[in-house]
Amino acid sequence: MVTATGPGRRITVIGAGIVGVCSANYLLREGFDVEVIDPVLPGSEAQCSYGNAGGVCPGSCIPNAMPGLMKNIPKWLLDPEGPLFVRLSYLPQALPWLLRYLASARKDRVIEIADAMRSLHRLTFECYEPLVRAAGCEDLIAKRGQLFVYEDPLGPEKSAFSLGLRRERGVNFQILDQDELRQLEPSLAPIYRRAVYLPEQGQTKNPGRLVASLAEHAARQGVRFVRATVMGFETGPEGPTAILTDAGKRPVERIVLAAGAWSAELARKLGTRVPLDTERGYHVMVMGADVGLRIQTLSAERKFVAAPMEEGLRLAGTVEIAGLKAPPNFARADILLRLGRQMFPQLKVGEVKRWMGHRPGTPDSIPVIDTSPRYRNVFFAFGHGHQGLIAGSVTGRLIAELAAGKNPSIDLTPFRADRF
Repeated sequence: MVTATGPGRRITVIGAGIVGVCSANYLLREGFDVEVIDPVLPGSEAQCSYGNAGGVCPGSCIPNAMPGLMKNIPKWLLDPEGPLFVRLSYLPQALPWLLRYLASARKDRVIEIADAMRSLHRLTFECYEPLVRAAGCEDLIAKRGQLFVYEDPLGPEKSAFSLGLRRERGVNFQILDQDELRQLEPSLAPIYRRAVYLPEQGQTKNPGRLVASLAEHAARQGVRFVRATVMGFETGPEGPTAILTDAGKRPVERIVLAAGAWSAELARKLGTRVPLDTERGYHVMVMGADVGLRIQTLSAERKFVAAPMEEGLRLAGTVEIAGLKAPPNFARADILLRLGRQMFPQLKVGEVKRWMGHRPGTPDSIPVIDTSPRYRNVFFAFGHGHQGLIAGSVTGRLIAELAAGKNPSIDLTPFRADRF
């Protein structure tokens, strides 16, 4: 691909996860000379993009913090198998983020957040389509729908507020009784009495391979991938002029900061403070397991996801607030395996792989997609939390539009870096 030359046409992306790789591909399409810096290989196990449940969901518009959250937190924290865990040693550092998180659960704020999430995620298939077609990996994304299953027969009625948020934003869903659920997914245990089916959702069967495939295509088209850790910046009056890495100094013209959970510290060094923390997530991959599941399925009560993958059955979920440095607590992954056995009594467990990754979470569940308030040659693309795979392709296109001086495809006001 021919790239344009001249001042400002060289751009360096910090981060080679799904957001960084999609940004690199779209920037290349706009004629930029692109370099990507990351200490690990795109799509490798060290990246958050590798280990998620694979959902590609245009109808994802439900914030993590919802009205009534406060009454559930003590129950979750006291439940050893609950979906939320805060390490006490990290609580003082996490407290400001947690207070903002709780504040975002106000009903009026939830409605604003749902609007922003839907505006971003509704374009996910549209923005992935040209990328996966060019990379020759269309097989990795399938539109099979998504299931939320309930043990409580009144579960959908008790979820009326969240279902209303979806309905009001044009998200198609169907409420299923037990017989209809059995017809759709007979592999599920009979403990599930009701379900909500979202037919327009989708999934990738291998998130790591998706990232790697998009990166390999970008490299073939001329994007340079550099294995290095970014330590800081040299900055002039107009913004950063060089990136300082553990492999030396690299001159830059423009920067896209897409370093996931590591973005907060780098943004601070670039003059912008953003409340970003890691919502550590776990998964277990039951290698070779085929329970007959076709559709990504979420337990509404237990807050975990079961997803059929190329390698087997992936059980993913939980939120652990413990920072970037604490070692993994793989007991959290073992909880998921126990829950998976309840969901699939026929599950045969042989080889199991356990994984932990750092979701880059903002308190209000929506990312920062913006030009730096301080420097016009810096663009922010981080904080996607649980929706990085969904929003990766859209964010990539938006960043390329900002860099090219075009009007962005959506209103980016809700995604400003200075909104907090």
